[in-house]
Amino acid sequence: MDKDGAEVTAMAMTEAKVVEFPVSEAQAVSDERLLCALRNVAAGNLDALDEIWRLCADDFYGLALWSTGSRADAEDAVQEVFVRLVRTAGRVASARCPRAYLLAMVRRAALDARRRRRDVALDDPAALVGPAGDPAARLDENRVSSLVARLAPKLREAVFLRHFAELTFADAARVMGVPTFTAASRYRLALRRLRDWMGVER
Repeated sequence: MDKDGAEVTAMAMTEAKVVEFPVSEAQAVSDERLLCALRNVAAGNLDALDEIWRLCADDFYGLALWSTGSRADAEDAVQEVFVRLVRTAGRVASARCPRAYLLAMVRRAALDARRRRRDVALDDPAALVGPAGDPAARLDENRVSSLVARLAPKLREAVFLRHFAELTFADAARVMGVPTFTAASRYRLALRRLRDWMGVER
């Protein structure tokens, strides 16, 4: 077991309860629109793929980028999922959390790309954060993005799924194929590492 895995296991053993963060109202509405679009694709209306793209492309690409570290591999992974979606939309729509199911598909495609390349360093750490209007804020974001790039891929995934994709720990766990407490522990370990590297008191 690697160092990160040992730390996650140790944290999980000391945490009897996982405290969930609520999903935002905007995300709940987006999930309803996603379900409707998936059902339309399953019924043969491929135009609904455009709606799925509008709703999910950023999360798909973000997770793939954070997993692979490569823009090209991330784009390939997302494209692969959309090709597969034409055949699997009905199955995805019947899942407990369709968005988590789709993100799991993206993660699997990204992991396949990462295994082929074996290099997990990010092409451009600044891609982890969007542009900011305030130059001072942008400098801080550049610092944070460079630190996030130092995290192990599994920890980066946990941060992305919880913080950016706004999944619950239970759904993030489904995406990563691990128990809920492991997903929560990976997220907390990642935050602890970032705080330590930034010298922030907890």
